[in-house]
Amino acid sequence: MSEKIEKENTLEPGQVETIVKTAITYGEDTVKRAYQVKSRWPFYYGMSFLAGVAGMLLNYRGGRSFETLGTIMGLCAVFGAYFCFFVKMRLPRFYDENRLSIFHDGVFEMSMPGMEFNNKNWPHIVEALRLWACLSMALFPMLHYILGNPVWGAVRFVGGIVLLFVFLGTLFGTIYGVGKKYEKQNIAD
Repeated sequence: MSEKIEKENTLEPGQVETIVKTAITYGEDTVKRAYQVKSRWPFYYGMSFLAGVAGMLLNYRGGRSFETLGTIMGLCAVFGAYFCFFVKMRLPRFYDENRLSIFHDGVFEMSMPGMEFNNKNWPHIVEALRLWACLSMALFPMLHYILGNPVWGAVRFVGGIVLLFVFLGTLFGTIYGVGKKYEKQNIAD
């Protein structure tokens, strides 16, 4: 089943050539993943993961409820693993040529309205999110333990909510802060 294309919807030969060349050159972009680049981040991730597990055990032995903490630790482990092992170290060229506020890589997607992803800010975002994930895995169980301490009284009731807001605030604050700071700088900076 085919339809006749209206004359005004047809592309000029020059436009077709430009589209095909663009598609071919984007396909030629070879992007290295984090595991293909020598780095200490896998080691830092492993140490943070172990510190997080130790903190979870401390919370468990202390009789602390950790539904919220379990969710936070799971997210930290997934984000950390992605950014320490699997993240693209450089974005495809079309991120630099277009104003995109969405990053997409397989099942992983980030949408940050008001901020553009490009190769000026991407290395800084990756480093900041690696640091954020590793610190979060190591420190949030301790923060949860402190907020769950009976000495805090009423804070214990809202401790999980506070922890979740701190978690989300630091995550999005990190991305926006670093992303906006380096969004327009020269790549050589």
